[in-house]
Amino acid sequence: PHLIWGPGDPHLIPRLLARARAGRLRRVGHCDVIVDVTYIDNAAEAHLLALDRITAAAGKVYFITNGQPLSMWEFLNKVLALAGLPPVTKAVPYWFARNYGRFAEGMHRLFRLAGEPAMTRFVASQLSTSHWFDISAARRDLGYEPRVSCEEGLKRLAPTIQAVGP
Repeated sequence: PHLIWGPGDPHLIPRLLARARAGRLRRVGHCDVIVDVTYIDNAAEAHLLALDRITAAAGKVYFITNGQPLSMWEFLNKVLALAGLPPVTKAVPYWFARNYGRFAEGMHRLFRLAGEPAMTRFVASQLSTSHWFDISAARRDLGYEPRVSCEEGLKRLAPTIQAVGP
């Protein structure tokens, strides 16, 4: 599954909100990028389907997403709006983010800093590159069909973000 999110997400959504609240969230690059995301219930169902069809699925690789590539920043701005935060409008060039990531990674290594760097080369690349996946094999072999759309997932996420507050 790619970019799993939803209520209880300990990775993507909390990091996004923390950076936005600290005023440290920027678009990387000046192009809109298209990505696939996976709502948590869809990811769980895909795993259960694979288990049910273990002999047919054994040894095979399947991409699991919501099956609806979307604008990354439009999606992330919707998540920010749920938390009462303004949309991300500022951008930095890819070359700057990548070099900053290299610097931040080096400082963390050199000084053995705890936690994760504010930027990494990998994150700079992911934030500036479109990436979506063909889920037709999962549909064909596993019977996978995303049941929760991104729009419905955002509705389900809203109470959990609003409960935490800005």
